[in-house]
Amino acid sequence: MKLSTDAVLLGALARQSHPEMILDIGMGTGVIGLMLAQRYPIARVHGVELEREAFSQASENIQESPWKHRVAIFNDSFQHFSQNSDQKYDLIVSNPPYFSNHLKSVNPGRNVALHNEQLSQKDLLKGVEQLLRKDGLFWLILPPREMNLFKESAQRSKLRLQHRYLIRDQPHHNPHREICSYGMDTEIADLVVEITLKEDPKRHSQAYSELVKDFLLHH
Repeated sequence: MKLSTDAVLLGALARQSHPEMILDIGMGTGVIGLMLAQRYPIARVHGVELEREAFSQASENIQESPWKHRVAIFNDSFQHFSQNSDQKYDLIVSNPPYFSNHLKSVNPGRNVALHNEQLSQKDLLKGVEQLLRKDGLFWLILPPREMNLFKESAQRSKLRLQHRYLIRDQPHHNPHREICSYGMDTEIADLVVEITLKEDPKRHSQAYSELVKDFLLHH
């Protein structure tokens, strides 16, 4: 299974008190959904993935996992899925596409994964509002610039910021990702947790290793 640091971080940090229904938007290879199925043994996990090759790989990974009876994936756009589903979710996660107006790859699948023409922040927010239970949480990971844009959009919705993590690669680097959660409760401001991934280019930090130790064998 292909693993990205973004997916592993989101899968390790995303949480809700007692989720029974979990949704992974843009499931990719299935990493995040399977991590959450491992952590929450009574939860059912649904994934939505538009890109056909990623859907096929995620389906294969799910079938080879110990949690295959609790994980289902749909080959659909999130816009269509959210408009036609009457299911509500306690925990929703997304590692969404975030580039706009950038040069594209020659690989169409990679373009779907990285560029937001297929899933705009507006459509993502609208769908999450439709599917999230009142006490649920929506977790996502984005670069800081794109997360700021999402926060601005969220202010015009029912969702309010609940958790905020700043991720930097090494101690002297600026944060390159943010992981935030949003819910229907009153906004919780100024509670920022910083996570540094590496002590140096060849050594993971203790904080990162502790965070992912239950999921990655080599940690």
